[in-house]
Amino acid sequence: MPLAALPGVDLYYDEFGNADDPTLVLIAGFNAQLLNYPDEWCLAFVDRGLRVIRFDNRDAGQSSHLPAESMYTLDDMAADVVGLLDHLGVDRAYVWGSSMGGMIAQLLAIGWPSRVAGLFSVQSTTGESAVGHPDPDALAAIIDLAAPAPDRATAIDGAVRLAEILVNNPDTFDAESQRRKAELVYDRSYDPGAAGRQLAAILVAEHRADALRRLTTPTVVIHGDRDPLIGISGGRRTAELIPGAQFVEIEGMGHDLTAVFWARFVDIVVSHVASIESGSVR
Repeated sequence: MPLAALPGVDLYYDEFGNADDPTLVLIAGFNAQLLNYPDEWCLAFVDRGLRVIRFDNRDAGQSSHLPAESMYTLDDMAADVVGLLDHLGVDRAYVWGSSMGGMIAQLLAIGWPSRVAGLFSVQSTTGESAVGHPDPDALAAIIDLAAPAPDRATAIDGAVRLAEILVNNPDTFDAESQRRKAELVYDRSYDPGAAGRQLAAILVAEHRADALRRLTTPTVVIHGDRDPLIGISGGRRTAELIPGAQFVEIEGMGHDLTAVFWARFVDIVVSHVASIESGSVR
């Protein structure tokens, strides 16, 4: 198993592509595993000239699952990414973070700006209470489905239903692919208690508005117009605060990374990386 042994935690990671190409690090969201970034999508980035690193956050997948009484912060999780980069000998990387992963990616750019060549904050927010509100009905259903399941079948059924709520678009929701993913995720690691520790890290985090105003990292903010968990105002506010940030609204996208959007995501990332590598964006 490819593990990075960091202080207090081991991170499981995968690598795709050529080490000489610009590195793109994919940070998963709340209670999510690296499987949120499927092999096919990672290889699509590789085909366009990027090296891709994906990993399980602490308390997810095959990374360390901490004792029940453990407490940590999103800053600790950002430091985990720095430790992974050190382990892999990567001085600077492009960083994509989705949802909670976007919060971690923002903190990485804030706290370690020399390590982040470019930032992609996706379906995320600033931590300010006035923006990024969830849809109340969707939130109630998500909380209900987050309860520990008594068996595998119940957990998988719940995960598919949760995915349907988050995708929030019958035209893009694929129940069979979501079921296959849910089965892979469950069989790889099922630890409902870990979600509570990650949630606590989100809840205790201070807003990042002041720090985002001072950010100099070239940034693209991506958000779907059907996001039921983090309202699109969270993405708009993120782009408003970060100097020079580009805001991309994805029509028909909920709180998900459905395959129908992959080609557009790849184009956005490759274009942003190319502009930075050429020196046209600083």
